[in-house]
Amino acid sequence: MAGQERDRSEEERARAKEAVRELINWIGDDPDREGLKDTPRRVVDAFLEYFQGYEQCPETYLERTFEQVGGYDEIVLLREIPFHSHCEHHMAPIIGKAHVAYLPRNKVVGISKLARVVHAYAKRLQVQERLTAEIADCIQKVLDPVGVAVVIEATHACMTCRGVETPGVIMTTSRMMGVFRDDEKARQEVIRLIGLT
Repeated sequence: MAGQERDRSEEERARAKEAVRELINWIGDDPDREGLKDTPRRVVDAFLEYFQGYEQCPETYLERTFEQVGGYDEIVLLREIPFHSHCEHHMAPIIGKAHVAYLPRNKVVGISKLARVVHAYAKRLQVQERLTAEIADCIQKVLDPVGVAVVIEATHACMTCRGVETPGVIMTTSRMMGVFRDDEKARQEVIRLIGLT
């Protein structure tokens, strides 16, 4: 279903809104009270926005490339791309930033497209490890660079607001491919540029 427009009927919207009403009732509140009357519609609209990544195909963002780059053959890095996602286990927010780097082989892509790839994958139910891998794999597949490095730093509300209730903890994940995995000097250079050392 990801990457394909989905036509949602009024009947489907009504069922989704009723499910929200049922949850409000289940937690012990009155879905008919003034402050909650319009909440089911708002939640359904918010979900369409939170999870719009299912309607997007991230690979298409990388299809338009540029080959005339004046012989540039060093690392391209976009740091601190802010994103928000939702964990697939509790549907709680994941808030973080992604650092995306690649070493071009013979073509580069507009930098905004790297951010679009991050957002398209983030706006799905996720675990951070898979999100990191999906972004890196997509860039490797479409651009075929010499190397790809993706590092994500994020906080997880499923850990900070429930369960162990430990705020301020940041989870870091990385995926290194090509030269950034195989060559220690290249790996250390990209880590330094990201600012992790």
